[in-house]
Amino acid sequence: MYQPVPTTATGRGGIPSDSGDIGDVVVTLDQIPCWSDAEYRYTYENEDPEYQSNFFADPLTKASGGESSGNGLVSKFPVDHEVNSKVYLWRGHPWNLEVDAVVNSTNESLDEAHTSPGLHAAAGPGLAEECATLGGCRTGMAKVTNAYDLPARRVIHTVGPKYAVKYHTAAENALSHCYRSCLELLIDNGLQSIAMGCIYTEAKNYPREPAAHVAIRTVRRFLEKQKDKIKAVVFCMTTTTDTEIYKRLLPLYFPRDKQEEEIAIAKLPADVGDENGETIIDERKIRIKPLPNVKKNGPKSPQTSVDLSSTDVGLSKRSSSYLDSYLDPAFMSLIKDPDQRRREQWEKTAQAQKGFNFFRLLGYGDLGGPPLSAAEEYSLHSRYLAKANSLNLSEIAEMKIVYRGGVDSEGHPVMVVVGAHFLLRCLDLERFVMYVVKEFEPIMQKPFTVVYFHSAASLQPQPDLGWMKKLQQILGRKLQRNLHAIYILHPNIGLKAAVFGLQLFVDDTVWKKVIYVDRLLQLFRYVPREQLTIPDFVFQHDLEVNGGKGVIVDPRTKCLCPKGEISIGRTEE
Repeated sequence: MYQPVPTTATGRGGIPSDSGDIGDVVVTLDQIPCWSDAEYRYTYENEDPEYQSNFFADPLTKASGGESSGNGLVSKFPVDHEVNSKVYLWRGHPWNLEVDAVVNSTNESLDEAHTSPGLHAAAGPGLAEECATLGGCRTGMAKVTNAYDLPARRVIHTVGPKYAVKYHTAAENALSHCYRSCLELLIDNGLQSIAMGCIYTEAKNYPREPAAHVAIRTVRRFLEKQKDKIKAVVFCMTTTTDTEIYKRLLPLYFPRDKQEEEIAIAKLPADVGDENGETIIDERKIRIKPLPNVKKNGPKSPQTSVDLSSTDVGLSKRSSSYLDSYLDPAFMSLIKDPDQRRREQWEKTAQAQKGFNFFRLLGYGDLGGPPLSAAEEYSLHSRYLAKANSLNLSEIAEMKIVYRGGVDSEGHPVMVVVGAHFLLRCLDLERFVMYVVKEFEPIMQKPFTVVYFHSAASLQPQPDLGWMKKLQQILGRKLQRNLHAIYILHPNIGLKAAVFGLQLFVDDTVWKKVIYVDRLLQLFRYVPREQLTIPDFVFQHDLEVNGGKGVIVDPRTKCLCPKGEISIGRTEE
């Protein structure tokens, strides 16, 4: 059924071309360059150099197993050429690869309708028959079957989690357990090479990039412990989006030289998981304290308490009889009572709100609360984006408050905001925020421009500065880094005062980029007329404000022209 593929099928940059173009062919590991030999190098040329070092102020804590970089921080993922030599990136379905095992992302029933695309058609009817005898599979777990007509020897089936913002941490850990269970089954069955597609799927609403972080770091941690038993792990991508994400994230967890390692220190999120790649939850940590009645001739009690996760404690208890006496539940305690932590957080919030009541009296809203860290902003933005992608926000889009324009005079994409369309009394602000996050996400990756029409907006109530601060925190630091300019048309004194308040109390960097524009013709110097969709009332407002300054509106083209041109044109007609 399968035919060998020529070695020339490898694409540029060490990423093989899509296997869908070459049909039912067999691709061996020798025909795929490993990650350490790939010529591709991801560059961050579109990112601000200052942002690279400051986006996560302290992304990695010091650890004894890491290596120090030039800036004094310690990498939790140092260069390891032996581990890198076992990692491959392949663009195509895993069913074409001649490896020991391939991974199938499925549901709890292991039925054919919810399996990875193309698997059962390639493997034949025998695979579905064997899956029916397994009795299903739980989320986060894995089961193994024969591969039948596939070039691989075995198929490992795993069930990925459904994603919900409320259970973000649980979903991350379940996804991490999927990858780890597959690798454990690989070793248990005496196999050495595995091809893994994206276990997370759009059908389960899992955000791609956060899920890729979990997948890559889990594989890295597992290879660090079991690299002698595994020959190859192939990440298989079937879409351009996933391929680009993995090409960008692999150097962070599998750096190939010191330069990539130093970049990874600045780019990695603050929480890179524990020794297994799972998310660290402070409430689940325990503190092992010295026994109160340790005998003098017994082992010395530790001078300082040691923090261990529940996973670490379980491993230590099984492997060390010395710790057995220390793991008595009578001598275990939480690092901090969760109720006490919440009480402290409430007191801090109440104190911050009490100190900023003056701003509320001025109508500025709630400007209290400590600033969010980069990691907190990233997590907040990810949750809102995931929620926005799972909802139908068409009623917000129809209001035309925020919409895409063309490009400005420098080629930057433009986002248009119409203040008069912001009907605060009949607008669900939470859904509007999710819509803004969804619309801004694709253009914030590179420098962009915002055009705000304040024309006639003073007739509608506007959000206060506290709400604007919250929105900016949700959009994250990409807004601060890549925002080119904010052009405000027809500003009034109240708006200028509000912008001054934003500069003073919210963010001086972003709101210093505001450029006030009094006339449409002045705006067209920055953003060409043909690149903007402008509501009719904006032309009318501009005519009322600037009507005596030598310009009028052409009702046919909605363009501003000097007086006399339109009347001449009508006479000629």
